[in-house]
Amino acid sequence: MAISTHQGENIKSIREIRKMKQETLAELMGDDWNQKKISLLEAKEEIEPATLDQVANALKVPVESIKNYDPEAVINFITNNFSFHDNSVNQGGGSTNNYCNFNALDKFVEAMEENKKLYERLLQAEREKVELVKQMLGKK
Repeated sequence: MAISTHQGENIKSIREIRKMKQETLAELMGDDWNQKKISLLEAKEEIEPATLDQVANALKVPVESIKNYDPEAVINFITNNFSFHDNSVNQGGGSTNNYCNFNALDKFVEAMEENKKLYERLLQAEREKVELVKQMLGKK
């Protein structure tokens, strides 16, 4: 795949990969930015170095990823270096995604095993009580 040299389009592609709206990027860029300004930025073929640095920081990618955009390289970078479980920035503007990092069925089975062990200990204690009562009644 050919490397795109249109920096604005590259920014748009990276932003979309991150599932980020223009409004969200504008928020991350600071008070001077809004959705319209991001739209105009994404239409530019070449972007000033200071602005490019600011955009790269907001998107959490190296400036080189924007300058030398290669879809595979960017996807690999984001996949390996960015946690989508980070709720500090709401990526899509709507609800946040919560991911389970354990198998619920395994946890259920563990809980059932613990309940079984607890029940067995309780049953054993009751048997011991009954035996003790029998002994006490037998001595009378």
